[in-house]
Amino acid sequence: MTTFSRRSFLRASAAAGTALAGATTFLSPRSYARVAGANGDVRVAIVGLAGKGKDHLKRFQALTGVRVVGLCDVDSTVLAEAAQAARAAGSEVKTYADYRELLAQKDVDAVSIVTPNHQHTLQAIWAMQAGKDVFLEKPVSHDIWEGQQLVRATEKYGRIVQAGTQNRSSIAIGECLAWLREGQLGRVTTVRGFCYKRRISIGKSKGPQPVPAGVDYDRWLGPAPKAPLLRQRFHYDWHWQWATGNGDIGNQGNHQLDVARRFLGEASLPPRVSAVGGRFGYDDDGETPNTLVVLYEYKAAPLIFEVRGLPVQAGSDKMDQYGDLSVGNVIECEGGSIIVPSGDYSSARVFDRKGVLLKDFKGSGDHYANFIEAVQSRKAAHLTGQIRDGHVSSALSHLPNIALLAGQPRSEKDAQAELKHSPMLADALKRMTRHLAVNGVDLQKTPLQGSSLAIDPATERFTGENAGPANAQLRRKDRAPYVVPEIG
Repeated sequence: MTTFSRRSFLRASAAAGTALAGATTFLSPRSYARVAGANGDVRVAIVGLAGKGKDHLKRFQALTGVRVVGLCDVDSTVLAEAAQAARAAGSEVKTYADYRELLAQKDVDAVSIVTPNHQHTLQAIWAMQAGKDVFLEKPVSHDIWEGQQLVRATEKYGRIVQAGTQNRSSIAIGECLAWLREGQLGRVTTVRGFCYKRRISIGKSKGPQPVPAGVDYDRWLGPAPKAPLLRQRFHYDWHWQWATGNGDIGNQGNHQLDVARRFLGEASLPPRVSAVGGRFGYDDDGETPNTLVVLYEYKAAPLIFEVRGLPVQAGSDKMDQYGDLSVGNVIECEGGSIIVPSGDYSSARVFDRKGVLLKDFKGSGDHYANFIEAVQSRKAAHLTGQIRDGHVSSALSHLPNIALLAGQPRSEKDAQAELKHSPMLADALKRMTRHLAVNGVDLQKTPLQGSSLAIDPATERFTGENAGPANAQLRRKDRAPYVVPEIG
């Protein structure tokens, strides 16, 4: 594997003359190994263990200079299984059903938060107030206002907070960005992101469902409204309901939006976003869109994002592709293009205008080790996943959802007319409607939804037409005592 040190990365950036805003530096795996253990073990607790938290547990257990000392989950069955696995791997862990009890422990230096989206910001701020450092899974917020408070809290409390967008530690992407800055492919003309990921129906429940035995439902809900459980599968399917999740653009898509913004070099929100889509193909308990086309009108170049949860056609398990990509990014430049697949972000392939492979950058890096290095050095600048970047990229995933919620149902013809200012978005919409048609979706019975919204990037508020309904979506109303504090 090619190593690429932070120092050489900075030299490459300086040589380019004009570094892309928002493209964070990174450290090589070799530098992590040198630092780990130098100042004593970092004692980490994992919070949320039903899904991705299991991977966090393994990744932190594998690092030198780290001791996993605590596990927390409101599901006693999940917690017991994770504790058994942790102890079998050699970790002496205490278990906690109440997150606040965990935060009171002096023998915990850092928490890794892998809970549902609606808990992320609150739990991160509580951790900072308790003097803990934080590894925070994406999206770092459930709404835009929360992300703003998270950034302010990080500045106020001076803690080390890593956003869980793992591409930021990718050696391949970092080297490719440095190479691109040298002008090798000319100007970036368009950046595309894709989340063509199969999502089956979550089913339609007949009234309130029983909460699984051993789950503290009040703590699980946290800031969300106290409401009956209205889905058949308790874990994971919360992604597709507004009170707790953000749909696939805030799930898988958050990663690809972060990659896209890095290649654009944009540090803030765009001045305008347009989104059209909806939830198509099944009638179930899900609420968030499974199909979207989005245009972020950045000054540097347009960013077009597409989400599809239905297959290539009804009855198939295969997904559509853009080129040979279902999930990932395509960066179109004057002199060629760059393909960044999803996964461990260990590859960035460069092609000329004729499709001939020019370069294939390799190397994944270690986002968890980078966090530990920053915790031990107490230098937040060493973090590859800066929380400000995490906030902006998470806000990008919130914008299309807001555009749908603030918009009105519209016919395909009306949507095409509204998007005629952007031929690329109009083309994406045509491809999306063809995709829906082969899946048996009748857009007259289930119409498209969406709107175009102007944004003030400095205040991160909407202006102009539809500003009122859109700004109403910037902040939810939290349920006491699980209230995200306003940070002054």
